[in-house]
Amino acid sequence: MNRLKSLFISLLVFTAVLIAGYSIWKFGTGGSWGWLGVTLTAVPVVLYFLNLYHYKTPRTSENLTPLTIVIDIGVLLTLYSRYQGVSEPGVVPLALLMLIGWTAYVHWYSKLKRPDAPKLAVGEKLPDVTLYDVNGRPVPTSDFAGQKVLYLFYRGNWCPFCMAQIREIAGQYRQLAERNVQVVLVSPQPQEKTAGLARKFDVPLRFLVDKDNAAARQLGIAHEYGIPAGYELLGYDAETVLPTVLLVAENGRILYADLTDNYRIRPEPAQFLRVLDEAETGEAGSSLTSS
Repeated sequence: MNRLKSLFISLLVFTAVLIAGYSIWKFGTGGSWGWLGVTLTAVPVVLYFLNLYHYKTPRTSENLTPLTIVIDIGVLLTLYSRYQGVSEPGVVPLALLMLIGWTAYVHWYSKLKRPDAPKLAVGEKLPDVTLYDVNGRPVPTSDFAGQKVLYLFYRGNWCPFCMAQIREIAGQYRQLAERNVQVVLVSPQPQEKTAGLARKFDVPLRFLVDKDNAAARQLGIAHEYGIPAGYELLGYDAETVLPTVLLVAENGRILYADLTDNYRIRPEPAQFLRVLDEAETGEAGSSLTSS
């Protein structure tokens, strides 16, 4: 199933670009207004993916309702053009193809269907795993014993929601530092890519590499075929990590775990800060959440 999703997302973007360009050309060269409907089904998809790397926050609405409404309007327009007898062959099938692709993206591809990760339950002690710095030196998580640590397991530089999440956490670094929290960002991507990302930030975040995704497998958060098909040509492995956030106390026990099941929806830093403050005042108890 993961391999199918990997192929699907690459094909969706490629198909949307082709259909958007073709429908704009057809409508602009005197085609029926049914082609305008096709344009309304494809262009929003293209713009959505182009805009991802400019997102300020690493989360969207669950159903992406505004874009879905525009695509639905485009489909209705093509159906009406056919009803009026003015649509050329291909108008309705292309519009329906985009609707099906978008619906699959929102309700199927975006859902991670992640397995249970009992080792990461709130209250459990984080297993000791070995990570590596950008120079290849081993950094076991036991090195952080006695410290509060925020671990962010992110998929790689290629993932726009991961990049937005890192920027958001970097923007909150001062508030985390005031609470004596060490921020550790972990990805299975190659060391040179992690090193390049680390150079972009002027706050002391720890960028570490999960070599061969070994730590992710040990923790139960590995994601086989989790990258879009074709990204292997850019130097990434087909297996990556499920987006995961862990807040670990000085005693090594997990205070908070976000195991999102939708890659487009990541937790807000306010959640980490609230958990930290409640733990500090001894009020954590039932307010500590694992999603």
